[in-house]
Amino acid sequence: MSSRILNGWNVSDLDLLTQSLARNVKRWRTERGFTLDTLAARAGVSRGMLIQIEQARTNPSIGTVVKIGDALGVSVTTLLDYERGPKVRIVPADQAVRLWHTAEGSYNRLLAGAEAPGPLEMWDWKLMPGESSDSDPHPAGTVELLHVTAGELTLTVDGTEHRVPAGASVSFEANTPHTYGNRDEVPMEMIMTVSVPPVH
Repeated sequence: MSSRILNGWNVSDLDLLTQSLARNVKRWRTERGFTLDTLAARAGVSRGMLIQIEQARTNPSIGTVVKIGDALGVSVTTLLDYERGPKVRIVPADQAVRLWHTAEGSYNRLLAGAEAPGPLEMWDWKLMPGESSDSDPHPAGTVELLHVTAGELTLTVDGTEHRVPAGASVSFEANTPHTYGNRDEVPMEMIMTVSVPPVH
């Protein structure tokens, strides 16, 4: 399983996104008035890791990027954004960012994101039979909406399993540990939207 963001992208793309992440983490940390120590404590990430990220010297895991985004109250899209464009942003199919994948063919892709007024993200997921992906708790008030388009999702929220078949949707408060799993014999595909409350 790959735990590095954008594994498989060419060097120039990776460099661009590493530099964007460095610039945006520093910018939002400064805007929030957080010291490195404050952000490290809020995000549960080491101060050394934050320094490496802000100096564009590391390619962190998606879990680390999500924790930093949650602590800053901004979306992953905002942290990776290298263009300050107009209000309408079209993301071409080949520019959806694949942030996690396995050798068996499971993956997630960040399709789009916005600040509305807190982070709002839309993801495309595929889980191959027998595979799963764990997620740490998000900040209180975070809501996830999932729509299964193929197969069956086994969603575990705070230790309780929920079966979500193709065509069905589910919403849940995501401030507890949760796992997306596929116990079926065919691939599971879903669209996920995550809404995180703004940082006050």
